[in-house]
Amino acid sequence: MKLSYTPQGICPTKISIDTEGDTINDVSFEGGCNGNLKAVSILVKGMRVEDAISKLEGIKCGRKSTSCADQLAFALKTMAPEVAPAVAAQ
Repeated sequence: MKLSYTPQGICPTKISIDTEGDTINDVSFEGGCNGNLKAVSILVKGMRVEDAISKLEGIKCGRKSTSCADQLAFALKTMAPEVAPAVAAQ
């Protein structure tokens, strides 16, 4: 399943996510801190959606109320009913 998500409150303007079942195949960000976001994308590749959400949700960037990682978790949650029913049930 592919999702294009428009994040709020962070530098990147788009997060693209590709999953197969409940596993993350690929994540890419448009804009933002290139090196850091490449690292986040590589780290979550192959991870179960609900595991990525639990690790990334709630991370803040400086004084902002969110971060790129937190917005990725939020985007994954929007996919949750389709790819990770356990997350959707919470």
